[in-house]
Amino acid sequence: MKISGFSYVRNGFEYGYPFMEAVQSVLPVCDEFVMAVGDSTDGTREALTKLDPQKIRIIDTTWDMKLREGGKVFAQQANTALDNITGDWAFHIQADEVMHEDDLPKITAAIKQHNDDKQVEGFIFPFLHFWGSYHYIRTSRRVHKHEIRIFRNDKLVRSYADSQGFRKYSSIEAYEHGEKGEKLTVKKIDAPVYHYNGVRSDKVQKKKMHTFDFLHNAETTENDYSHFDYQNVDRVELFKGTHPAVMQEKVSAAADDFVFDPAKSVWKTKDKIMQPIEDVLGFKIGEYKNYKLLR
Repeated sequence: MKISGFSYVRNGFEYGYPFMEAVQSVLPVCDEFVMAVGDSTDGTREALTKLDPQKIRIIDTTWDMKLREGGKVFAQQANTALDNITGDWAFHIQADEVMHEDDLPKITAAIKQHNDDKQVEGFIFPFLHFWGSYHYIRTSRRVHKHEIRIFRNDKLVRSYADSQGFRKYSSIEAYEHGEKGEKLTVKKIDAPVYHYNGVRSDKVQKKKMHTFDFLHNAETTENDYSHFDYQNVDRVELFKGTHPAVMQEKVSAAADDFVFDPAKSVWKTKDKIMQPIEDVLGFKIGEYKNYKLLR
């Protein structure tokens, strides 16, 4: 049973991605790790070469801006890394996602338990979405609750949409011609993904969000996020857990200048109505799930 990690990144330092920590957090459970590194100019590639040359392989890529609509370039990069792994299981970790060392035994145990059960095609993980600082997590119905991060490497699984999840296709050609694919049948591993997408400085976050939109929408302009403010959010809660050890240096060095003010929260009308109902029910009504969960 061989586990291969894979990811992609481009100018990770410039855009404030904890990509080094992301890779380090899963290396202990991976037999190899393949990273597709886009044409970076900020030392991203050089830093990765110093991590663990015995396990990490770098695939040099150039991001094709013809694929920017709908974030297809992200899927292309994920697939490039995926195509170069050799393991029985693929472990995808994105550049702003980190696993806690205390949860790694759960991951290896789950894979071993279901390795011979072909009905289990992958695993979903719950997410902790950090917002504004390392002390808050966003908990509204607007954030995704679970995503596939581990699946069997049978070469017919491809990155779905903008690489947020994965599906299985009848052939690579069918995938490239727009086939919707089949949702993977998965089990849940109770090991949260620490998603640090919302803890950059205001300046870096504005730059990141603009570039992200640029890679999704050709109409994006330079001023789209000139008034970005972390206070403009629906709901966050204090994080009461511990951060992964690989993140401790970043957490300790961070400025703790964000304090959420509930009076300034911004809700869409539908969400404001539905959120208290869903809080009582304990689930999101009509939640989109890009997987089939085995109980």
